[in-house]
Amino acid sequence: MILGVGTDLANIDRIRGVLDRHGDRFRNRVYTEVERGRAERTLNPAATYAKRWAAKEACSKALGTGLRMGIAWQDMAVTNLATGQPVIHVTGWAEERLRAMTPAGMAATIHVSLTDDDPWAQAFVVISAHPLDGDALPPR
Repeated sequence: MILGVGTDLANIDRIRGVLDRHGDRFRNRVYTEVERGRAERTLNPAATYAKRWAAKEACSKALGTGLRMGIAWQDMAVTNLATGQPVIHVTGWAEERLRAMTPAGMAATIHVSLTDDDPWAQAFVVISAHPLDGDALPPR
């Protein structure tokens, strides 16, 4: 069962400009320590930051709120599995919203896909729910 869908397109040059103008003030407000560490280890940090920006925007849309109602940027964190697959973890208000929109007897999974082709970064998020009973396939 699909609970929410969100997408966002971010301009890498715009994010680069914000990083140049506001530096750590912007990085620390929007991105978690893990996200900042990953971005700074890449050849193009602005592209990595832009993809994560887009993912947070897309996630907030999939949650049905956009960036309002108390959601904080760092309530949504993008990390990667060992395979490189991106995943979103939610905490704070975003986690509360996810719990509220998940039907009883079900568990929610947030799926995310990221891509970039300079000057664009894109994210697509789908939030799905699956039954908790023993007949259901476990979440991936």
